[in-house]
Amino acid sequence: MILSLDQGTTSSRAILFNLEAGMVAQGQYEIKQSFPRPGWVEHDPEQIWESQLTAARDAIQASGIAAADITAIGITNQRETALIWDRTTGEPIYPAIVWQDRRTAQQCEEIKRQGLDREIADKTGLVVDAYFSATKLAWILDHVQGARERAERGELLAGTIDSWLIWKLTGGAVHATDVTNASRTMLFNLHERRWDDQLIQELRIPRSILPEIRMSGGDFGTADAGWFGAEIPIRSVLGDQQAALFGHTCLEAGSAKNTYGTGCFILMNTGTEAVVSSHGLLTTVAWGMGDELYYALEGSVFVAGAAVQWLHEGLGLIEGPADSEQRAAEVEDSEGVVVVPAFTGLGAPYWDMYARGAVFGLTRGTTAGHLVRATLEALAFQSRDVIGAMEKDAGMPLTGLRVDGGAVRNNLLMQFQADILGSTVTRTTYAETTALGAALLAGLTSGVWSREQLESFNKAERDFVPRMDGEERERRYNVWQDAVERSMGWEKHESRH
Repeated sequence: MILSLDQGTTSSRAILFNLEAGMVAQGQYEIKQSFPRPGWVEHDPEQIWESQLTAARDAIQASGIAAADITAIGITNQRETALIWDRTTGEPIYPAIVWQDRRTAQQCEEIKRQGLDREIADKTGLVVDAYFSATKLAWILDHVQGARERAERGELLAGTIDSWLIWKLTGGAVHATDVTNASRTMLFNLHERRWDDQLIQELRIPRSILPEIRMSGGDFGTADAGWFGAEIPIRSVLGDQQAALFGHTCLEAGSAKNTYGTGCFILMNTGTEAVVSSHGLLTTVAWGMGDELYYALEGSVFVAGAAVQWLHEGLGLIEGPADSEQRAAEVEDSEGVVVVPAFTGLGAPYWDMYARGAVFGLTRGTTAGHLVRATLEALAFQSRDVIGAMEKDAGMPLTGLRVDGGAVRNNLLMQFQADILGSTVTRTTYAETTALGAALLAGLTSGVWSREQLESFNKAERDFVPRMDGEERERRYNVWQDAVERSMGWEKHESRH
């Protein structure tokens, strides 16, 4: 069997997969987030470790197998969350600063003022933002008394959550990260495949505290026998969105996945070429295997499931998210109503923080059904915006979209997504695609499975094939783009009155 450790933002989960990649047993524990000040988000690193260890032990116990029967461990983790700990005692010197944390926004503005943002984009594929790990580590070094001196003396270690789990599992024997997590720090040079000397210096992070970078499918040491009753090799490490891409077996260039959550995370495999985006998408490492790096373009839709929540909580038009499909099906189509859910501005490819949500095309005949349907359609339109930008950047067409997340149960939405993309949308059998991805890569690295076998595992539960004719598709999409344009810069209008 393969043990997958899936350490997320709100819970730690462990799943055991058998040789057919079927789920055998799992354990899961919620973890507590704390918000000490507005915009600050922290986790207790010890709680992350304890919850992950307990979840793994629960899964093993529930399966009835011995730890000696587990071939390998795969790890997947919330990305960009960072911490620093004592090399000798293993004690964290400060809570883990979570990816959502905005405390270093000012420092990021300062980096931009210095004109470093162009260089960071060229080297790392990222935009300068408080989201990424580097400024979080710098903040801890600057704000914990004596931390910088201790780091210079070689007494401290730093890393993202994967590094923390590897270090704990191996009893402090391995301090490493993988290329996907490294590529989210703002310190990893995509082209030279290593920590970038200049960026480390500019951001004032001592090289000695950073983990060694390894391929995602590789040797990350062995989990100590004391934890599970036998030594287990750790054979894969992937950031969560990359693990989902692998779990969807998007192994070919041009294949993509969309995870519909509060927002949407869309990743497209671009093969062995790091494609630089001219539409504000992120260039990121998809995974590393053997001596080859595979890359992806990543784009986010800020508001997806959150717009459906708004229909329920804000407007009271539906009983709950599950009710949205039935409500939308009350009408033939949205009858020209367009909802632009730019509640927090617009992300790729528009990047307008002054845009605000808007509804267009209302008539006296507009009903709740039209509004609900138009809101669902907005999720599909926004996803097409990002995928269209990816196709232009990569110079390759989408070969199909594989989907997961809460909203994919909505058949009406999935059919409209296929229609507006003009491409097949595949809903797969697995809901836990992230954990599956880490398991599949660990199994591949261990020689349990071949690449051909992987593609047969996460089968299509249903394919949604486009039914809308091309002319209608483009007409509808043009109306959407017109509506988006009218919603842009709205907050600036407001401030003028």
